[in-house]
Amino acid sequence: MRNYFSGKTVLLTGGAGFIGSNITEKLVGFGCNVVCVDNFISGRKVNVREFANESGNPRIDNYTLIQADVSQPAGNYLPEGIKLDLILHFASPASPPRYQDNPVETYLVNSIATHYLLDFLKRTNPEGRFVFAGTSEAYGDPQVHPQTEEYWGNVNPNGKRSCYDESKRLGETICGVFYRDFGMDSRILRIFNTYGPKMDPTDGRVIPNLIMQALKNEPFTIYGDGSQTRSYCHVDDLVEFILRMSSKEGLNGETINIGNPGEFTIVQTAEMIHKLVSPDTEIRFEHQDMPTDDPTRRQPDITKAKKLLGYEPQVSFEEGLKRTIEYFKKEIK
Repeated sequence: MRNYFSGKTVLLTGGAGFIGSNITEKLVGFGCNVVCVDNFISGRKVNVREFANESGNPRIDNYTLIQADVSQPAGNYLPEGIKLDLILHFASPASPPRYQDNPVETYLVNSIATHYLLDFLKRTNPEGRFVFAGTSEAYGDPQVHPQTEEYWGNVNPNGKRSCYDESKRLGETICGVFYRDFGMDSRILRIFNTYGPKMDPTDGRVIPNLIMQALKNEPFTIYGDGSQTRSYCHVDDLVEFILRMSSKEGLNGETINIGNPGEFTIVQTAEMIHKLVSPDTEIRFEHQDMPTDDPTRRQPDITKAKKLLGYEPQVSFEEGLKRTIEYFKKEIK
């Protein structure tokens, strides 16, 4: 895998985000020339401070940071004459509060930006490779469990979450068109719930919410009765999936679920975090109404990932939570 990446020029959109910045650590270590583009709607400069200073000037030779909105033609912000070997399109707010606060930016970055990036690659290096960060939200509130790649989903096309869900689905459509009609090597990853270091503690997703409440000795916010389930993948495992998907030959046109199939209710999640943070205190819950269109069950079938990528998660949920809690403790000092 390292041999594939060494010396290649990789464009990583959303490179200052949670997942993008973790990918960057690996890519620069592999000797890639990494071009990170982020408009910092949800990305954080603190996530890339080892690669660039506050002004965006690089600290290392094989890293470039460009502050720009990728929902415009790529030639508007990329250096003239650049030849990209690989595009990893990971730009998009991913937590419900963030994408609901920025619905237009969200649907544009997942749809029109996907078109512009693939079109740029087609014109400048048609042999290049494109990997799209799809999402488990493409399955909506699933009626099939666990979710396989063949399932088409149960998505509200005009609900509060649709700016994200449906634009990610349209992004997949665009990848399919460029693969089938133009012969481009485009690949789709459907990413399930992910957590770990460099996650924004205030982004509104379940793991950071519960960890921060535990660290502040606040009651856990539980939506509904807390019986809805999620499957959580530590970011180290997710990055390994992504790098294998990006580097392996013969995966043109593939769509693959990546995540950890371990399934936990929200109450079980809160109980484990409580045990790790403050086991000697009484656990307290504060119940609120379920958000609109919130899925009741979510679990990936990763049979295809294990077969084609030769990998399955190695970090247990408890171990991953310990690492994440330690990171968040530093964030609130």
